[in-house]
Amino acid sequence: MSYIETRQVGHILEIKVNRPEKHNALSPEMYRDIAKAYGELSRNPDLRVALLYGEGQHMTSGVELDKWAPIFGNGKGFEIGEGEIDPFGLTGERHSKPVVMAVQGNCFTWGVEIMLNTEVRVAADNTRFAMLEVKRGIFPCAGATLRLPRQMGWGAAHRYLLTGEYWYAQEALRTGLVQEVVPAGQQLAKAREIAEQIAKAAPMGVQNVLKSTRLAWNEGEAAAAKALFPNLLPVMQSMDALEGIQSFLERREAVFKGR
Repeated sequence: MSYIETRQVGHILEIKVNRPEKHNALSPEMYRDIAKAYGELSRNPDLRVALLYGEGQHMTSGVELDKWAPIFGNGKGFEIGEGEIDPFGLTGERHSKPVVMAVQGNCFTWGVEIMLNTEVRVAADNTRFAMLEVKRGIFPCAGATLRLPRQMGWGAAHRYLLTGEYWYAQEALRTGLVQEVVPAGQQLAKAREIAEQIAKAAPMGVQNVLKSTRLAWNEGEAAAAKALFPNLLPVMQSMDALEGIQSFLERREAVFKGR
């Protein structure tokens, strides 16, 4: 049984978290399903962006801790299988194409951590976030301690990481954790709109934006600057670059093929 639903809509891979009977709590099996979907996103040349979302009162209520305890306690962390990509971006290669995420209702623990490894986030105005691990005798191990202070700010991140307090959509917007807040029920439509804009852009350009920004984030501006023009060369030699120039001169919308 799969705990997610996937479908391809044009160049978009839609990934719906679908375990309502457990309030979309993350089990090891559900993790593997999402990892397989991320693998498909990176492998399939026809896919250009993913849209990750859930429905109902719970984007996710957190993790199924009793199932994860033996895994968390083995000292090895997340172990991905063949064809899978860790959706938290901690083990092995990261996804090579953008992920847009829509959240609503309760978005706890792993929901925040997987969001930190996406590129654009839209929240419903009823979204409530929390990192509850310190209330459960552990600490976050899927990326929040690595990324939340950098994305949300040192003080704000530590307030929530150290206390387990809730915070809300407007606070997430103010601190840059999400890029847009919309009325509840409109978050998926807005996220899909953003995903469609990305899907219409030049795939090689989009993927190299991601490569360049990640390099600057992880290794510093100097390393990213050094790689900038070598990475730009094959993009400039692509058919899409020619299409971009021609469409500009002809005053029409470009149609990119990803080559």
